Amino acid sequence: MLAKSGESFYDTPSKRQFTGKEMLYKRSEKINKKYDVIVIGSGLGGLTAANKLAKSGHSVLILEAHNKLGGFATWFFRKNKKHIFDVSLHGFPIGMKKTCRKYWNKEIADSIIQVKDVRFINPQYNLQTDFTKEDFSKKLVEDFKISKDKVDEFFNYLAQMNFYDDQSMTNRELFEKFFPGRNDVTRFLMEPICYANGSTLDDPAITYGIVFSNFMSKGVYTFEGGTDRLIKMMRDELLKNNVDIKMNSKVEKILIEDKKITGIITNGEPVYSDTVLTNANIQTSVLKLCDQEHFNSEFLEKTKNIRLNTSSCQVYIALKEDQSIPHIGELVFTSTKEKFDTESLLDLDITSRTYSIYYPEIRPQDEFPKTAIVSSTNARFEDWEKMSDEDYKLEKKKMIDETIDHLETLLPNIREKIDFIDAATPLTVKKYTHHPKGTSFGTKFEGLEVSMNLHKQVEGLFHAGSVGIIMSGWLGAANYGVIQANEIDSYLYNKNELGVTHARF
Repeated sequence: MLAKSGESFYDTPSKRQFTGKEMLYKRSEKINKKYDVIVIGSGLGGLTAANKLAKSGHSVLILEAHNKLGGFATWFFRKNKKHIFDVSLHGFPIGMKKTCRKYWNKEIADSIIQVKDVRFINPQYNLQTDFTKEDFSKKLVEDFKISKDKVDEFFNYLAQMNFYDDQSMTNRELFEKFFPGRNDVTRFLMEPICYANGSTLDDPAITYGIVFSNFMSKGVYTFEGGTDRLIKMMRDELLKNNVDIKMNSKVEKILIEDKKITGIITNGEPVYSDTVLTNANIQTSVLKLCDQEHFNSEFLEKTKNIRLNTSSCQVYIALKEDQSIPHIGELVFTSTKEKFDTESLLDLDITSRTYSIYYPEIRPQDEFPKTAIVSSTNARFEDWEKMSDEDYKLEKKKMIDETIDHLETLLPNIREKIDFIDAATPLTVKKYTHHPKGTSFGTKFEGLEVSMNLHKQVEGLFHAGSVGIIMSGWLGAANYGVIQANEIDSYLYNKNELGVTHARF
């Protein structure tokens, strides 16, 4: 098991060598080149922005603190690479397919496949769905006995939501407006989004409506071959487009003079650029990487008051090579809680678990077919942080044991089939992603305003992290990277006093 000082869930980097203009820096190499853009961190927002900017003709350097790209979109090996686990693969909306085709390449987009069997198992109902709007509507009418007119009205209301709407309505008020007194309906509609981005009933309804509408377009999708294959394909595309990359390079400081970016410090050495895109947490970016004298007091106060979203725990289970399980769904939302409430999802006394089942067909490239199961639960960082080392180890063991006990109710005798089991907590997330409080879902809604206005405080400083819930998850992160890449491209275009233009599209 991973303890507070346990081993990394990041594997060693690929040994593949590249030739040509691209540059995959070694850890010991010093960077002497000045870049148009330096990207701090390699989450999907940073990677997508870097790729788009490079294709627009800008010189781009990605600096990553760890020894592989991807941020929270990552994976790890165990038992001499006998087993591989995806940390956050299942699932994302079909929009990820369009984003990858437009801003990455066709091969990546074509590897995005639909998750067709999503299960809900709890005391209020037991249902299977393909998570499309059509099937969800049918379930609401036939299983929950909601009138078709009311269901259509609800979906139409969500479809009209946008970022500029009034933010005063909460999710709780939204569900009470359309389905008064129907806790079971709220659970059916809200539970998957809580798992996807940490939303609560008291968050602004827009943070639910936009994300839910994205999923309801065509269902839930995943990446065939796993996160490791995706990130390696993205790395190849970045290098092909002449993006330079240096891993094992944590940025210690963003350099600013006269409210303008001049570069960064990494591993004690400066690297120069007039433009920086930070993919780190927005509070970390402003309050730790920058000298605060460059920001006005109102902006700093807003940054300090941003609420971080919650974290998560995972239990990773690998089956023996000669063992298989019956098909019980690819995403299984389970709960033993009689009534649904989002606060109980965070409790140390776990009642809700979402199982991502990785059947052998999800990784057709593997030489030996294997099955993996990942149990995910939302969690509070504070609950785990306050534990002593001994209590921490005991609580992790309890979480693992109780997860297997619960899994036995879905897959009898599963305990006998397990070859390896591991677990991660909010402290694990903090250690390897550097996210404050180990947040798995970025910030609450107010983080988006601060992020989008960062360049108005310091010329040439931009942000593309997980902010405002809407911009969390794989699709949200990638699309926010595109939005910020467009901002940077316009900034660089307008900054060029000689009128030398870059390709814009």
